[in-house]
Amino acid sequence: MLLGYNTNGLAHHDLFDAVALLADIGYRSVAITIDHLALPPLAGFYRQKVERLRRLLEKRQMRSVIETGARFLLDPRLKHEPTLVSRERSGRQRRLDFYKYAVDTAAALGSDCVSLWSGSLPQHVQRGASRSLPKNVERDEAMQWLVDGLRQTVEYAVGRHATIGFEPEPGMLIDSMARWEDLLAQPGLEDLCLTLDVGHLHCQGEGPIDQVIHHWAPRLVNVHIEDMRAGVHEHLMFGDGEIDFPAVLRGLSAVGYVGGVHVELSRHSHEGPTAAKRAYDFLQGVLQGL
Repeated sequence: MLLGYNTNGLAHHDLFDAVALLADIGYRSVAITIDHLALPPLAGFYRQKVERLRRLLEKRQMRSVIETGARFLLDPRLKHEPTLVSRERSGRQRRLDFYKYAVDTAAALGSDCVSLWSGSLPQHVQRGASRSLPKNVERDEAMQWLVDGLRQTVEYAVGRHATIGFEPEPGMLIDSMARWEDLLAQPGLEDLCLTLDVGHLHCQGEGPIDQVIHHWAPRLVNVHIEDMRAGVHEHLMFGDGEIDFPAVLRGLSAVGYVGGVHVELSRHSHEGPTAAKRAYDFLQGVLQGL
């Protein structure tokens, strides 16, 4: 496995400076969250920037994945919106177009995967404000939108020799490993792979984590790692939560996982370089002790 870091934890840094900083610390993979300061859609000189980044990654001997979870990239007023389960067709199309852009970026960089999630049900459904249809019908409708969008995304990725890693995310339509398994059973999603967030498993009581890793190892293409407490979806610095990291890293080693294990501390950008170094030292220490 390769220790990596997500650029959403260095949100105040130029992308190229962030990659160089992480390489200097010792990381060998980087999860590039496409954002306003990191290869945004429709930015000028896109091809030149991607080629420059490809050369930098090659020079520093770093692997990469592409992340698509920036908070206000597609809508300045609504976090993470629109998604593949947004009620408006135009919004779902905008998200689909963004995923195709992310796939193109991954193909150009030779990234291991494009990581994405489902999105949340429309808020009025979550609050029970819609009384014309049962909630399960609304969920079924959203599930169909999601499957349709993912089929198109996966088909496009296969054509570009790229891989899609799907991440179950607390609070979203696909929020657990059980619902991920249901999603994977849908026709046309046979090539969908898995982005596994260690903290999410602990937060939601989906464990033991090493057993989840063993079960899903054949589809595992990306790992997010951070500390977390049971029942609270808050990404914490290592040591501030409850996770047994030696067991997690032993589990990844036991299944022969060779991809990136990417630290995800998006709320630590105000101390980005320090947080990245602390995280690396912690995980490297755990690895040396295995």
